[in-house]
Amino acid sequence: MTDSVYPLDRIDRKILSELRKDGRLSVTELAEKVNLSTSPCWTRLKRLENANIIDGYTANINPKALGINELFFIEITLERHDDEILDEFSHTLANMPEVVEAHLVTGDYDYLVKVAVKNAEHYERFLRKNLYSMKGIRHTRSIFALRPLKLANSADLLMIE
Repeated sequence: MTDSVYPLDRIDRKILSELRKDGRLSVTELAEKVNLSTSPCWTRLKRLENANIIDGYTANINPKALGINELFFIEITLERHDDEILDEFSHTLANMPEVVEAHLVTGDYDYLVKVAVKNAEHYERFLRKNLYSMKGIRHTRSIFALRPLKLANSADLLMIE
């Protein structure tokens, strides 16, 4: 099975851009914004959904409004790299609510983990009760985020060709 790339034309990109700004647009409102009639807009929208280019609809939540004020990145090196350790580590990490992203990476460490917490005390509790109680960790290094310079935005993907 080969991976195929879905070709986006100008109108597809406009549809995706408008939905990124407001995922709650009705098809009629979306059609107006991209200068299409409703039926062709709906057809294109369904095609983008069926091709998994639109992978779902979500709400953006403001973490600070929930008291989540701090962001840490943790570099993690494991003792071993056998399937059992990797699977158990991945599963446990995925079930920690403070972990908002986790990536298996190349380089000097094995994982890069993004953790969102209320404050430094919350982070210390997370380390002691969650991360440091996991089997198989050889080394960790924490990096405190001062402020974001650019946040992930899937609309940015529309600019990559």
